[in-house]
Amino acid sequence: MCSPQEFNMNTAGTRMVTRSWSRGPGVGPRGSGEEAAPLPRGKRKEKPPPVKRQRKARSLKVAYEASDGEKGEGINVPSWEPQDWQQQLANIRTMRSEKDAPVDQLGAEHCYDPSVPPKVQRYQVLLSLMLSSQTKDQVTAGAMQRLRAQGLTVDNILKTDDSTLGTLIYPVGFWRSKVKYIKQTSAILQQNYGGDIPASVAELVALPGVGPKMAHLAMAVAWGTVSGIAVDTHVHRIANRLRWTKKVTKSPEETVQPWRTGCPGTCGVRLMDCWWASASRSVCLSALDARPASTRPCAHLRRDSEGPVPSCMGL
Repeated sequence: MCSPQEFNMNTAGTRMVTRSWSRGPGVGPRGSGEEAAPLPRGKRKEKPPPVKRQRKARSLKVAYEASDGEKGEGINVPSWEPQDWQQQLANIRTMRSEKDAPVDQLGAEHCYDPSVPPKVQRYQVLLSLMLSSQTKDQVTAGAMQRLRAQGLTVDNILKTDDSTLGTLIYPVGFWRSKVKYIKQTSAILQQNYGGDIPASVAELVALPGVGPKMAHLAMAVAWGTVSGIAVDTHVHRIANRLRWTKKVTKSPEETVQPWRTGCPGTCGVRLMDCWWASASRSVCLSALDARPASTRPCAHLRRDSEGPVPSCMGL
């Protein structure tokens, strides 16, 4: 007889031999008793093609903009809008309904001579905008009247000496620099545009002394084309006070950037129409919703012999 240890070792060896036989080459499935055919050398057993799962079709919802007179479901585009801008806009329109600000009678659309050829009219519009920078509308209108009395054309301006031109436009802001810009711009217009002004914002801002605000206004007044929103420091500050910007902006260029496709809330109003209405927080109907002013409070309205004249010295 063998000891228990020897019996266990013999049993383990038997199991190992049996397992190696059962998994040897050419042996069929376990328990089948059949011998599997050997695979040809160099060829692998092909796997069955994967089963394609059919994806669940997604329904695509198409929305169309409803035209005038039609009822339909419009396109909902998520966008940020200022809070209560509709009420603020209604307040502004109410305060501007009388059109009693100087810009209403003395703006660029009123400074040119309607009896001269269209090309000369456009030139006069551009010059009035160049003079209006850092200048009150009353002063700009006076300078334009003196220039028109001398014959405000490209040829006449180029023939006028700098001293005489400075006397005619004084006391507009930075009048010495504007004499130089007017002369340079007039020479470019005569040489490159036949005495007319460019018909694009890019070409207008390339002229000496012409900025983006002037270019957009020139396109609107002289060419009848809406090319953008004219935003100056007044509109920039008022927009921040009324929270018409998603965040507090630091310059007119930063303020106008989100408005390239329209005003806040896509209201379509021209922002230049609202600057005087919101100038003084003491009289503005939207003052309760306004941010704190970044400068001293605006001056109160004053009156002179010609009637009420708004003053916005704080902006």
